[in-house]
Amino acid sequence: MDRIYLDHNATTRPLPEVVEAMTACLRDGFGNPSSVHAFGQSARRLLDRAREQVATLLNASPEEILFTSGGTEADNQALRCGLEHGGSLVTSVIEHPAILNTCRFLEAKGTRVTYLPVDEQGILRLDTLGGALEGASLLSLMAANNDLGTLQPLAEAAALARTQGVLVHTDAVQAAGRIPLDVRTLGVDLLSLSAHKLHGPKGVGALFVRRALPLRPLIQGGSQERRLRAGTENLPGIVGFGVACEWARQRMDANCEGISALRVRLEEGLLSIPGFRLHGHPALRLPNTVNVGLPGILGADLLLNLDLEGIAVSVGSACSSESREPSYVLKALGIPDLEARQTLRFSLGFENTEAEISRTIQVTREIVQRLR
Repeated sequence: MDRIYLDHNATTRPLPEVVEAMTACLRDGFGNPSSVHAFGQSARRLLDRAREQVATLLNASPEEILFTSGGTEADNQALRCGLEHGGSLVTSVIEHPAILNTCRFLEAKGTRVTYLPVDEQGILRLDTLGGALEGASLLSLMAANNDLGTLQPLAEAAALARTQGVLVHTDAVQAAGRIPLDVRTLGVDLLSLSAHKLHGPKGVGALFVRRALPLRPLIQGGSQERRLRAGTENLPGIVGFGVACEWARQRMDANCEGISALRVRLEEGLLSIPGFRLHGHPALRLPNTVNVGLPGILGADLLLNLDLEGIAVSVGSACSSESREPSYVLKALGIPDLEARQTLRFSLGFENTEAEISRTIQVTREIVQRLR
């Protein structure tokens, strides 16, 4: 039985080009980038090239890219950087746990955090933002929600923040490689990325830090990453990350068009099942994400039955999958607890096919009829 993978918001398969580049780096680029001899300088060139590839994806400068162990570390670094000189923090109630749990940690240390609501489609209400920004030091607003795929009005929020001298961070982990991200157009000061969400390896990410923005390192030690992130760089992972970013930039339009068409087909098929309904905004959404409500059926039950048929989906964020609580994102939309448990997330990738989507719709319909 051929398996169908529809959980790309959790992680993605590394590209063959990524695996090849990482393998070559492990074999031939084993030098320490901080060493001055030929082996070290060869490794340094690989590091510099990857930094350029990541920067180009964002229309940033290479010196504005700080490599990290992933999106979570980048988020932690960004929030602490934005609060370097005190002040308060503003965010939304549907941010990723990497943001929300860091906010709770900072609150315990005395930082004031304002959590702004979203509307019934998961979009930040800009009319709540202006007053909340007064006296704040940092606004952290995700580019796209991992559960819903909903896109936030990031450029508009950043413009409003700038009028009040507030720094802006965005967790762009789900958006990167799926929609264009230009840090100059968006007007953000800090932006978090994770390689494994765009067909790179796990265990590596990056933080865009606007030039001249002061930053204190989270990890103390050596002088790596311009003294901002101590520790010998994960060079094979970084090389793979760079290749993934270059591939995503070159294939952005084609991938977006193809995945969008498949998502529309999947969405139409799922919503033709009696009772199914869409969560999130119908248009302002990532091209790959469908979150549906399943009245009368627990999402976990449908997920397990689909898995038995070789179809991998999700009930929401992989980072929250062990929680027995209903999705806090769906609850923030005003959805009651039981209904929030009766949901499923499908997230597509460029490798998915029409035949896979047709089979997913058919199998889902059959399982729903059986469970009901």
